[in-house]
Amino acid sequence: MRIHVTFIDRVGITQEVLALLGGRNLNLDAVEMVPPNVYIDAPTLSAEVLDELRGALFKVRGVEAVTVVDILPGQRRRLQLDALLAAMSDPVLAVDGEGRVLLANPALVSLCERPVEGLSLAELFGDQALPHTLVEQRFRLPLREVTLNGQALLLDAMPISERADADLLAGGLLTLYAPSRIGARLAALHHDHAEGFDSLLGDSAPIRTLKTRAQRVAALDAPLLIQGETGTGKELVARACHAISTRCSAPFLALNCAALPENLAESELFGYAPGAFTGAQRGGKPGLLELANQGTVFLDEIGEMSPYLQAKLLRFLSDGTFRRVGGERELKVNVRILSATHRNLEKMVSEGSFREDLFYRLNVLNLDVPPLRERGQDILLLARHFMQQACAQIQRPPCRLAPDTYPALLGNRWPGNVRQLQNVIFRAAAICESNLVQIDDMDIAGTAVAPAPGEAQIASLESAVAGFEKALLEKLYTSHPSTRQLAARLNASHSAIAMRLRKYGIPGKN
Repeated sequence: MRIHVTFIDRVGITQEVLALLGGRNLNLDAVEMVPPNVYIDAPTLSAEVLDELRGALFKVRGVEAVTVVDILPGQRRRLQLDALLAAMSDPVLAVDGEGRVLLANPALVSLCERPVEGLSLAELFGDQALPHTLVEQRFRLPLREVTLNGQALLLDAMPISERADADLLAGGLLTLYAPSRIGARLAALHHDHAEGFDSLLGDSAPIRTLKTRAQRVAALDAPLLIQGETGTGKELVARACHAISTRCSAPFLALNCAALPENLAESELFGYAPGAFTGAQRGGKPGLLELANQGTVFLDEIGEMSPYLQAKLLRFLSDGTFRRVGGERELKVNVRILSATHRNLEKMVSEGSFREDLFYRLNVLNLDVPPLRERGQDILLLARHFMQQACAQIQRPPCRLAPDTYPALLGNRWPGNVRQLQNVIFRAAAICESNLVQIDDMDIAGTAVAPAPGEAQIASLESAVAGFEKALLEKLYTSHPSTRQLAARLNASHSAIAMRLRKYGIPGKN
C-alpha cells in the first residue's frame, strides 16, 4: 500500500513519521520527501494496520492529512520517462560528468545487444578520446561521426546542468542518428513548397503533357534525366517526382554541380574520412549519398560536373558503392539519382566533354521541361500567383496586375523563364505604390503586337491569352510565312506552332 502524508514543515517531523512505520515492522520499498509531503510505499501495510497508523500519525504535531495513493510521484515520473525513451526511435543515452552511462533507451540497448548502464563512453564506442573531448567541451560539440557496434552514426550532444541557471554540469544527453535521419531533417528544412505536381502551376498543353509523362516515370525506380532551359523549374519537377515515388518518405537532397569547385562537390556528394584533408571535421563527415539512403539525390547542372567526378559517379551508378574522400572502406547505399541540365549532353558527348557511358546511365528515363514562352496560357496565371506570393513575403496589402501589363507579359520571350518572371513580379510588388501594378512598375521589355483590350472586354484569362496569341501569329506570319520559320522566330517547336496555326485558321498554315 502507498500512502501520502501531508504536514506542516518543521524540524524533525519526517523522522517522527518514519519512526511510527518502523515501530510496526513495516518494510518500506520507497520513501519520497517533497516537503511538506512524504510519500511512502509499504507493501506489507494492510487496511487494518492503516486505520491504527492513521490515528497515530494524526497525534504527531503538524500532520494534516493521510491518504492512500496509487503510485508515488517519483515512480510515475520513472514510468513516464521509460515510456518516452521507448517511444524514441533514435538511440539515446544519458551520461554523468565523467562520461559514464547512467541511462539508455531500448533503441540503444538493442543496437548494442548488451546492457550499457555503467559503461564508460570509451568502452561503448571504442574511442578513448571521446569522453575527454565531450567533458572538455562541456558536452557542446558539433555533430560528429562515431561507430557503435560496427554502424556509423552521427552523435549530437547536449549538456545537462544541475540547475537551469547553474554552470555546474551534471552530465550530458547524447542522441545518435543514422545519416539518413539527418538527411530527412535536412530535406524537411528545405521543403517549402506544395507536394507533388501541385507545385507545377499551369494548365497549358505543354505543362499538361509534362505532368502526364512525369507521373509515369516518377513511379519507376530508375535514374531520371530532366532537361530544360535555365529557370524552367527542373528542381520542382524532380521534387514532384520524388514526392509521388515509392521513396517519398525518405530524404530528397540536392547538389548543384555548378556551384562548387570539384573538391568541395566531391566531399559534399561522397563525404570524407577522418583526417582526409586540413580543416576536415574530426571523425569524418557523411556525404549526400549516405544522408539520402533509401531516398533521392538530385544533381542539378550535371553537365558542369568535372571528368573526375563523372567517373566516380559512374562507378556508383554501376554497383551502388563508393568511397569517401580519403577513405579506404567501401560503402553501399540505396539511392535514386535524378539529374538535370540546361545543356545539350548529347552534343557534349560527341565533343568529348561528357562521358558517353555516364550519359546512358543517367538517361534511362528522361523529361523535357518546356520554356515559359511555349506556355503562353500559363503566364498570367503564374504572374498572379507570384504577385500574391510577393505581397505576402514583403508584408504589403494584396495588389493585382493592371490589364495593360498583359501584352508585355505575354509577348516577352522570357529567356530566364519562370524564375525571371518571378523576379520581375517581385520587383514590381516591391516598388509599386498603389494596389494596381501598371506597366511602368515592371522592369520588362515588352514585345506586344496588339493593343491590350480594355478590362471590360476580357471575358476570361483563356480568351485573353488566345486573342493575344492569334494576333501575334497573324502579324509575324507575314514576314515568316512557314511553320518552320515562325517556330525559329519564336524559339518554339515546329509542332507547337503548326498546332496553333491550325487552331486559329491562319492562311498558309500547310
